[in-house]
Amino acid sequence: MRARLAAALLALLTALLAGCGRPEARGEGAFRQKADLLWEEVRADWELRDEAPAGEAGCVVFFSVCDGSRRADVRSGSGETLEAAWSAAVRETEAFLREDGLFPRWVKADVVCASETAGADRLARELTQSRDAFFHRGLAFDGAFGTALLEAELNGAKIYDYENGRVNLNYLNSYLKRAGRETLEALPETYTLFLCRAWFCGEDGAVHALIPDGPDGGRRRVEVIDRACVEELLIDASAFLADMVKEDGSFVYGFYPRFDNELEGCNIVRHAGAIWSLLCRYRMAPDEALAEKIERAIDYMLTQVRYDEAGRAYLYEAKSDEIKLGGCGIAVVAMTEYMDVFRDGRYREVCTALGEGILTMLDQSSGEYYHVLNGDFSRKEAYRTVYYDGEATFALCRLYGLTGEERWLDAARSAADRFIAADYTRYRDHWVAYSMNELTRYVEDEPAYYAFALENARKNLEEIRCRDTASHTYLELLMAAFEVYDRMADAGMAAESFDLDALLQAIYARADRMLSGYFYPECAMYMANPQRILGTFMVRHEGYRVRIDDVQHNIGGYYLFWKNYDRLTAYGLRSAPADPRPAP
Repeated sequence: MRARLAAALLALLTALLAGCGRPEARGEGAFRQKADLLWEEVRADWELRDEAPAGEAGCVVFFSVCDGSRRADVRSGSGETLEAAWSAAVRETEAFLREDGLFPRWVKADVVCASETAGADRLARELTQSRDAFFHRGLAFDGAFGTALLEAELNGAKIYDYENGRVNLNYLNSYLKRAGRETLEALPETYTLFLCRAWFCGEDGAVHALIPDGPDGGRRRVEVIDRACVEELLIDASAFLADMVKEDGSFVYGFYPRFDNELEGCNIVRHAGAIWSLLCRYRMAPDEALAEKIERAIDYMLTQVRYDEAGRAYLYEAKSDEIKLGGCGIAVVAMTEYMDVFRDGRYREVCTALGEGILTMLDQSSGEYYHVLNGDFSRKEAYRTVYYDGEATFALCRLYGLTGEERWLDAARSAADRFIAADYTRYRDHWVAYSMNELTRYVEDEPAYYAFALENARKNLEEIRCRDTASHTYLELLMAAFEVYDRMADAGMAAESFDLDALLQAIYARADRMLSGYFYPECAMYMANPQRILGTFMVRHEGYRVRIDDVQHNIGGYYLFWKNYDRLTAYGLRSAPADPRPAP
């Protein structure tokens, strides 16, 4: 493998040097070298199941080329054989590169492997029954594939309209016009749906086979998810999140990357959570520049803290004139994390004051929280989201760890008792999992707390393991439960009837599925500004949304996986899923 990679890099360098006289020649040379590397893999891997997988078009090959600064340009070719179609697609792409001057930093090859005709009613049914951006079929608007788009193009440019079950003609023509292709006056009555096998070649010359279909469709196969694999994800995503810290310490809230639209405003609860995840990254590898950004973000958060007449503190959300229980809780978590990482007690007083504010929102006799206050501290909304309960309880446990004062632990016990009595396992809530993991660090004489912490995972294992979306908070929940189990094992405590192997399988399954929410270049290249969101996390079925809390929760789950990896493998974590997907 190393020799092959070295040869690929040498070939790319040779191409660049050979074409150093003309920019367009450099582009053509780099493309040809990547195309040759791709062809080597395609030819070795390809099994043609049909002599004409694209129907009357025979064989069809697409090349997507991207320099990282703009949406990928796609060209195609057809022929009676795969070799003929490949050569035609190469010629089309080289002609485009000569005219445009684009340097192909990334090249992706798609080979049609199956196709079928479908009317508009069939397409409507397929789209409305799929999650947004989860339909992995390309679309040809004529039998000869004269106008045909990959699923990555259709989903990346929002041409598939899932809500209404149709092709958005306006978006389609806008896309075709930008690509210098003929637009359509009307949509046809019959389409050709097609599936592709795909391979991607990046800057390093390595070729990755992509998963063609299903929940993971469109991204590379990762054979082993281990500590090194996860560390790379964490470093890249944390760098993205750190770059989102502005000069005043606030965060850029996020993007809708299909059209490079920045999300307006922010959410102070998610701001606090983002700080916490950056501190997890700092634990992995201390970094002075990162520390400065963390402190700047905390300083901004502190400008949003309000004190009542009794000196109790609350985290204030200016845009809604609200005080949210969860915000107070996560602010405490973030600042106690900072003090532990840096061995610096600078935020002790404000954390204690925020804890006093949380206590005003807790009925300790029942364990119930009040969720939202107005900016003037008057009551506004008794309940908003279950997340607030776990966030506040987590904070109370952290305050006990900070001060050793029993009142914080007593309050946390009260909330935990309610979690058990009201069966909070039904919520599959990661914050409840975090809070129970923290509580059981300090309470060793309450078997019910340990049992509940494990039950919160056990009861939901099948749903979590099989969820088709990345659902990033699920790995956090599972890893928090694993830490509880691990401490119980070290202490010689019995975890009766708990299926550890099922937990480990679910952990690996989630770590694998979450890769589909990561912007590998083969996915980022179909967004409007690929470089901006490369190497971070998104929510595909929410318009590929990238938001600071989306990134935070992915970092949180993968960080715990990274941190506990040796323990996981000691217990028998497999280096590959127990039921690997069959090759297509």
